[in-house]
Amino acid sequence: MSSTPLSPLHLAVALDGTGWHPASWREPVARPRELFTAAYWAGLVAEAERGLLDFVTFEDGLGLQSSHYAEPDGRTDQVRGRLDAVLTAARIAPLTRHIGLVPTVVTTHTEPFHISKAIATLDYVSSGRAGLRVQISARPHEADHFGRRTFPPFRLEDLASPAGQERLAGHFDEAADHIEVVRRLWDSWEDDAEIRDVATGRFVDRDKLHYIDFEGRHFSVKGPSITPRPPQGQPLVSALAHQTIPYRLVARATDLGYVTPHDAGQAREIVAEIRAEQRAAGRADETVHIFGDLVVFLDDDPAEAVARRERLDALAGEPYTGDARIFTGTPAQLADLLQELQSEGLTGFRLRPAVAGHDLPAITRGLVPELQRRSAFRRAYEADTLRGLLGLARPANRYAASA
Repeated sequence: MSSTPLSPLHLAVALDGTGWHPASWREPVARPRELFTAAYWAGLVAEAERGLLDFVTFEDGLGLQSSHYAEPDGRTDQVRGRLDAVLTAARIAPLTRHIGLVPTVVTTHTEPFHISKAIATLDYVSSGRAGLRVQISARPHEADHFGRRTFPPFRLEDLASPAGQERLAGHFDEAADHIEVVRRLWDSWEDDAEIRDVATGRFVDRDKLHYIDFEGRHFSVKGPSITPRPPQGQPLVSALAHQTIPYRLVARATDLGYVTPHDAGQAREIVAEIRAEQRAAGRADETVHIFGDLVVFLDDDPAEAVARRERLDALAGEPYTGDARIFTGTPAQLADLLQELQSEGLTGFRLRPAVAGHDLPAITRGLVPELQRRSAFRRAYEADTLRGLLGLARPANRYAASA
């Protein structure tokens, strides 16, 4: 680890059902009967806000959860079904004051015009705390829900082949266009386009509403939006990335990327690749956060964390594995790991609680105080917007500058 003092960490949590372990719903603390209630999600986010976390993400998808990457699995012993992430975030927004709310949006089958106004609306109802996590879908059975496109079947290992990489690149090129359209629509109203002058009867200045006239391979969108420019100007755009093609999307189009290094060496390599792509895209001077993702089993006694993981694996019938490193241990041990990974260039972390009812409070009441003792995490919220929490300036409106 570098001897140079590190900047304070940014911390987020990824919320998914009763937790990231597929057997988490069977834990006594899990409350599966409340999973599809607003109160359940409001309680989780309130706990995250008590821990002064930067933001929470909400998982989503266009097909039932599956233990198989590319197809349904037919299992009945794991959580299946979920609420809409954007609507859940909008329901919770008025119940919170500081924490950022970042729902997942599948760009492959969702129109950017709809997403732009949904996230702009979330930014209004949260007073500037909205973001989105863009996600692609290459799964044939999810395309079948919409009937507009067909995708050939594939296996996860097929994505490493030249044909698989070409297919993947097409999906991420579409995601890049989606983000560009959304960003232009957010800017299609200038900040002072609304006059609201009762005396003169003028509510809006039409000269400050702009056609975006986007013409690309995947979308043709005229604009302007029907929703005024969001309070943040541009809500946070983020994406999860595991290899070069999505790293490129993070570097060229987002404000924040989630990556999954399994050790310090991998973290260093991933950061270097994304920063190189950022320079190639002409964004070297812009802040693009790189957060490391980890699944966490946290207990005061490391043996208890190991035993809990083993018990859940036995209930699931197989050891739990995933894309991200799985940490099992104490809050102090996790703090050591986070600071080691931070020294390789990561600017924050998105933690995935293995059991939401257990590991989220362990993060907020165990890990956060430990990081605060090390002067590595905030002791109070220091900004009113999500961009502010992450040290991101409110961007100028591209159309106002050229008007």
